[in-house]
Amino acid sequence: MLIGYLGYGSNWQKSKESHSIFYNAVNLMAQCSVHMLLLLLFRILQTSAEDKEVLRGLHSPLKCVCSSCGLQERCMGQRCFSSVAVSGDTPVFQRGCLEGHEKGRMTCQTPHSASQVVECCSSNLCNLNVSAEMLLPLLRTVPEGEPIQYGVDVLIIFVVGPFVVLLLLSLLAVLVCRRLHHSRLQRLHELDAEQGAIDGLIASNVGDSTLADLLDHSCTSGSGSGLPFLVQRTVARQITLVECVGKGRYGEVWRGQWQGENVAVKIFSSRDEKSWFRETEIYNTVLLRHENILGFMASDMTSRNSSTQLWLITHYHENGSLYDYLQRVAVETVDGLLMATSVVSGLVHLHTEIFGTEGKPAIAHRDLKSKNILVKKDLRCCIADLGLAVTHSQTDNQLDIGNNPKVGTKRYMAPEVLDESIQTDCFDAYKRVDIWAFGLVLWEIARRTYSNGIVEEYKPPFYDLVPNDPSFEDMGKVVCVEHQRPFIPNRWFSDPTLSALAKLMKECWYQNPSARLTALRIKKTLDKIHSSLEKGKADC
Repeated sequence: MLIGYLGYGSNWQKSKESHSIFYNAVNLMAQCSVHMLLLLLFRILQTSAEDKEVLRGLHSPLKCVCSSCGLQERCMGQRCFSSVAVSGDTPVFQRGCLEGHEKGRMTCQTPHSASQVVECCSSNLCNLNVSAEMLLPLLRTVPEGEPIQYGVDVLIIFVVGPFVVLLLLSLLAVLVCRRLHHSRLQRLHELDAEQGAIDGLIASNVGDSTLADLLDHSCTSGSGSGLPFLVQRTVARQITLVECVGKGRYGEVWRGQWQGENVAVKIFSSRDEKSWFRETEIYNTVLLRHENILGFMASDMTSRNSSTQLWLITHYHENGSLYDYLQRVAVETVDGLLMATSVVSGLVHLHTEIFGTEGKPAIAHRDLKSKNILVKKDLRCCIADLGLAVTHSQTDNQLDIGNNPKVGTKRYMAPEVLDESIQTDCFDAYKRVDIWAFGLVLWEIARRTYSNGIVEEYKPPFYDLVPNDPSFEDMGKVVCVEHQRPFIPNRWFSDPTLSALAKLMKECWYQNPSARLTALRIKKTLDKIHSSLEKGKADC
């Protein structure tokens, strides 16, 4: 639909430009035509007055002074004339009368030149007092730039010509507008047909289905990724935004409603188009769906408030992010273990490649942190924000880093990322970066876990060593140069569960990346810690 909008915008812009050129041309021609029309009217009136005098002469012949009539020195005609013609160095002066309407008109309308001047009049003996001395100054001696006095026929051409050109331009503009209109109608028909197909899909696949029905169908249909693309577009356009629940560098997160159910709508800013595209691409990966990965519903470009918006629609979890939840609530040991285990379970699913005809590539998150983990109602967690993810497939040994230049969050960066020693062509290196970040998330959970009724207030990793918004240099100095790690409170060592978690997180923080535990090893260790906790409760 957006392509259609862009097509309309392009056609409208072209039409607007062509109309602007057309109206400018019309304006200019109209001005010229008005000037020429006024000049033509003046000449017509002038000619009409002269014609009236001539017509009077036709009915009553005039007596004129004649210099070539011999002794009589008088002649009878319809008009009198006086002329000076220069032949060589001697001017020749003549006076006489003109007979015949056409002959008189042609002679009298002869323009003044450098060699001849003719003056006519239409009353008895009107040329009597005209002398050569009076006409000689009228001989043309002015510069060539003086305006030429055109005849009426030439003026008619000048006036009618622009109107003819204007008429042709108008016809051309009409043809262009009709063509654009036809193209626009054709595009509308195509979009109507497409919308009809979508509406048909709504009726057959969506209908009154709930979100759970649609996603169950998606999981059991064999893809294990998001909804079919047409259904995604349908769902996106049926969502009503209710309230903004969060803002960040990427844009905003809104709580929306679709068929009475809450959904989360992540609206990316236009400068984060690459993140939106990458996250959409990852979420549509085959077999990605997992209970500890944020449930993806749809992705779409939409136009609202005269601007393009990039939407990512997912499940809505009212508890918000793990970062927000831990600031509000301290958790019991069992719940803390449940949170940690669910996060690492999602990480295991991401890191694991599934082989088969429709397999799943291995995925490294690259920006794991408590703000990118959401807390469900049962306090299990799911991993979100896959905009910086890297994929790898052993089948073709291809590493896909995507086209997003952004890096992760500096506070959670591993030493090899901070000192730029990471092997960027090795997928395992990216998985080990995730393990480092998971160790910090585990530390955040442990701080807010009760033991003997005691719990620390929430603090981010390295809160006592770097500023609120640390730079690369700040983090590099602390992590790479001084080899500092988050502080472990003494009370943890008096609690078997927290003590085991402290040992586990330290094994995620080795300076040497290859010495760190794998996600699967961490999951098994957490399961064992959980079993020990349950066994201890049973013994009590």
